[in-house]
Amino acid sequence: MDRQQEFVLRTIEERDIRFVRLWFTDVLGTLKSVAIAPAELEGAFAEGIGFDGSAIEGFTRVYEADMLAKPDPSTFQVLPWRGERPGTARMFCDITLPDGNPALADARYVLRRTLSRAADMGFSFYTHPEIEFFLLKSGSGAPEPVDQGGYFDHVPKGTAHDFRRAAITMLEQVGISVEFSHHEGAPGQNEIDLRYADALSTADNIMTFRTVIKEVALEQGIYATFMPKVFADHPGSGMHTHMSLFEGDSNAFYEPGAPYSLSKTGRQFIAGLLTHGREFTLITNQWVNSYKRLWGGGEAPAHLTWGHNNRSAMVRVPMYKPNKANSSRVEVRTLDAACNPYLAFSVMLAAGLKGIEEGYDLPAETEDDVWQLTDRERRAMGIKPLPASLSEAIEAMESSELVAQTLGEHVFDFVLRNKKQEWDDYRHQVTPFELERLLPRL
Repeated sequence: MDRQQEFVLRTIEERDIRFVRLWFTDVLGTLKSVAIAPAELEGAFAEGIGFDGSAIEGFTRVYEADMLAKPDPSTFQVLPWRGERPGTARMFCDITLPDGNPALADARYVLRRTLSRAADMGFSFYTHPEIEFFLLKSGSGAPEPVDQGGYFDHVPKGTAHDFRRAAITMLEQVGISVEFSHHEGAPGQNEIDLRYADALSTADNIMTFRTVIKEVALEQGIYATFMPKVFADHPGSGMHTHMSLFEGDSNAFYEPGAPYSLSKTGRQFIAGLLTHGREFTLITNQWVNSYKRLWGGGEAPAHLTWGHNNRSAMVRVPMYKPNKANSSRVEVRTLDAACNPYLAFSVMLAAGLKGIEEGYDLPAETEDDVWQLTDRERRAMGIKPLPASLSEAIEAMESSELVAQTLGEHVFDFVLRNKKQEWDDYRHQVTPFELERLLPRL
């Protein structure tokens, strides 16, 4: 038994932890949880906890259902929302087959595999998400925001202000460092930014973050949602993600004196994101509702462009601290927080690494607001659109060798099957829009 496992077992005894929740995600990014007694934990470290993989979305088929959840002791945290004794803790798990091999459907393994490829090239991958979400008065019926605040508004004694304070306190109690928090542009919309961390830790943190936000909302009698586009007349919720590659202690994206202090490696990484952006959009924006955010205006990016101060671009190069090497990074603005973060980070990293490996050339920077250009102007500038619907995103990913290799055949095929079914279900709906507009006149 290693020292981290010994630390977990000792802490559980000292803090009177009676329940240990083992967490993992299905292919679509839904958190799964099984509780075990502390007496079972030593065996779980050694052998894992068996479960029926065929009952988990996208994991496996019925005739090969046996799987094991093996807790990662480095992710141990006491959960603060069970304030009374006995206490509850959690750990994220890696999913394996009975023979000890990683389960191909485990999204955490997909990211580990991609990070290993980056390490073989000499890189470590760091990410920093800005997570937006809505606070609503209820989770049913017509959505009603908890306030009418706007961007950076301070609402004295407002629900959102109290909520953010309680949520940040709870996040810090589970070891998640918060950099900023504020009210976003739409009524009831908020943003909390997590600190930079390695990509695997960040993905774990995002899964914990979504759980904490919903727990705090329930405690306060309101409802939190990460749905990408809740209100037709207001901006949607994204998860702008800052990312950088490091070679040891050196930021591989930094080059003093270069435009925006961005190195050749950084430029090739962006070129990879733009070249393969259409192919991986189904992973970063996986719901039919995601495309109403991307194509609904409100600074959401809908085209494969990059720029410095251009917030309509898919990729932005921030320069808050231009002379600080470790601050050089790129910001991808397409993601929404309803994605599976393990898979999203995997495909973006793979696209960027492909740009570096193949020496992709970065196209010219787009300084104009892409939304204000006509289709003819965009075509003349060589600006290509992101998929405009879930159907287009499916078509773009189907032919992507890069995404297929990154996700593996099992995950790749499942995502396509699942999203085709979602699109079919959506197309068969008769919407209120159609009834209100067409029924009175046809």
